[in-house]
Amino acid sequence: MENKSSILHVFSKRSEFIPLVGLILLIIIMSFLIDNFFAWQTFVNISRQVSVNAIIAAGMTFVILTGGIDLSVGAVMAFAGTILASVVIHFTPEVNAGDTSIITVLLLGWLGAILVGIICGAFNGFFVARFKLPAIIVTLAVMTAVRGVSLTYTGGYPMPMARMFSALGRSDFLSIPIPAWIMFAVFLLSYILLNQLRLGRYIYSVGGNEDAAILSGIRTKWIHFFVYGYCGFTAAIAGIISTSRVSSGQPASGVGFELDAIAAVVLGGTSIMGGKGSIIGTLIGACILGVLNTGLNIWGVPPYPQSIIKGGIILGAILISVFQKQSKN
Repeated sequence: MENKSSILHVFSKRSEFIPLVGLILLIIIMSFLIDNFFAWQTFVNISRQVSVNAIIAAGMTFVILTGGIDLSVGAVMAFAGTILASVVIHFTPEVNAGDTSIITVLLLGWLGAILVGIICGAFNGFFVARFKLPAIIVTLAVMTAVRGVSLTYTGGYPMPMARMFSALGRSDFLSIPIPAWIMFAVFLLSYILLNQLRLGRYIYSVGGNEDAAILSGIRTKWIHFFVYGYCGFTAAIAGIISTSRVSSGQPASGVGFELDAIAAVVLGGTSIMGGKGSIIGTLIGACILGVLNTGLNIWGVPPYPQSIIKGGIILGAILISVFQKQSKN
């Protein structure tokens, strides 16, 4: 009995504990208010909806753990999607002629989109690390510039793809949406990076006390460079899924996605000041937003009041994070 209570006590101290309790309570409340909420199809739909935001939030977790922020992820996601659509449209005649396979074209498109995402993220990391510029200013500038590049490249119009290229965003595997499988893969990779490698300890150290990390011999500039590059990578993955889902490159998509990603990270118990949090908590935070959005939509709550409700929840999560840090100090 003592052993069980000690395990519970240790778990209650983890950053994921309060978000997990909140998610369970939210699901219980929804099950009382909404008929058949526990139906398998409901959770399938939630996993499909959550996947894009959760993947972006995974990369955002790395950035916030170092005490930074990335406002460009929505624009990077849209730009990566337009690159994918551009490659697919360019090679579609060859696919129809039988000279090139669908898989080859998709691989080229995915590679192009991922490279664009990493480059944009690395650009953020370079200016934050090299010149010690405020991350919020750098990423805001990159957000504006990348959005402008996307709109200029496409003329502001969507880039429709043939439906045969949309399997990634629409198909299921073992009754679970493929975007959800990709989301789990991204979180598994993120968990390994943060918890199984020395890199993860360095990331937490930089966020906890960068001056002490420097004195310990950690190359903090490379850590900043990496986390922003990784955030760009996850934004590109999200862009690939989103573009595949709608069978079109949307240069104006992703608006506000950076705020949803930050919300998922904060709701998951990661401190906005850096140095404390977990990737599992971020997944829980994304699920909280997904369940909340699904419930509000089923109830028929209009989008504007939904924003007010989510804003209040996010503010509450930030206040809890700040109070917890102050109480420990």
